[in-house]
Amino acid sequence: MKLADFDFDLPEDCIALRPASPRDAARLLLVAPGQPFRDLSVRNLPDLLRAGDVLVLNDTRVIPARLKGVRHRGDNRVQVEATLHRRTAAHVWTAFMRPGKRLAVGDRVAFGEAADRACLLGALDATVTAKGQGGEVTLAFDLSGPDLDAAIAERGAMPLPPYIAAKRGEDARDRADYQTVYAEEDGSVAAPTAGLHFTPELFQRLAQAGVATAFVTLHVGAGTFLPVKTENLSEHRMHAEWGEVDAATAERLNTARAAGGRIVCVGTTSLRLLESATGEDGVIRPFMDETAIFITPGYRFRAADGLMTNFHLPKSTLFMLVSAFAGLQTMREAYAHAIHGGYRFYSYGDTSLLWRAQA
Repeated sequence: MKLADFDFDLPEDCIALRPASPRDAARLLLVAPGQPFRDLSVRNLPDLLRAGDVLVLNDTRVIPARLKGVRHRGDNRVQVEATLHRRTAAHVWTAFMRPGKRLAVGDRVAFGEAADRACLLGALDATVTAKGQGGEVTLAFDLSGPDLDAAIAERGAMPLPPYIAAKRGEDARDRADYQTVYAEEDGSVAAPTAGLHFTPELFQRLAQAGVATAFVTLHVGAGTFLPVKTENLSEHRMHAEWGEVDAATAERLNTARAAGGRIVCVGTTSLRLLESATGEDGVIRPFMDETAIFITPGYRFRAADGLMTNFHLPKSTLFMLVSAFAGLQTMREAYAHAIHGGYRFYSYGDTSLLWRAQA
């Protein structure tokens, strides 16, 4: 398929700059095979599921991964900005840097405000040890492990998506808004945004309805925001992201499916991880590895029966994924319905519940 197959007109004012409040007040579009679209609310979710179903949620925690600093090369100084992408060692991160062309292997970068470097945590310095394409570099920090984590938390800003950051700066509200209420495992540089709609009260109502929850971990990388640059989709390469499905969770999900329960992934991150952990035989197995799975129409889904997901941008890998899951024509019609109906798009926007198209 071609990139142009996934294009559509999205008015700029459809992109939400703030989330709904309270979280579960967001709108929800129900998309089911052979049925009319239904305009609902996230609060209707317990009524759309049945006892024995399992919601699979990504418990990753977003770190304040956007860092401003100064590149030092002799007496030359240049202002730079890094968005941490993927941790590869206790003291090493890959990052997208701007301006990437002004960096070279061996350069030193001092992150944070130069006026406040009295304590160890203030000394957030790194060396550029490798340089890739598209402004991606490898940074070896002087600090390591928990000390590095604390310094990043002190110095960094929440890495809002570019289409939000271009219109307003990150502020104190985003520290809470851009984090799920069940986030546990530090490591993402982007939120699993379908999960932003959940509240403790909604979880309680789901449990009362007999709907179970299971947690997996996929650390979302900054590559999720990168545009697809090739017209032929077979030439596109996804950035790898680290994920884990533990043995107990895999067993719970297999048992629920065997009993007739449906597996409903909350977010494309949960779905991509679960599909990576599931064999051709449909059995979900423990998984602890990187995944670069790229799902487009024609993919045969092995694990997920339903998908709760926000509305995605044109030509994005995420719109390709939902088109594979529910059908390209169905999703074109659903998005046209959402745009006409005033749904809010992307990270801070409204959501949908998709049931898988029949093979």
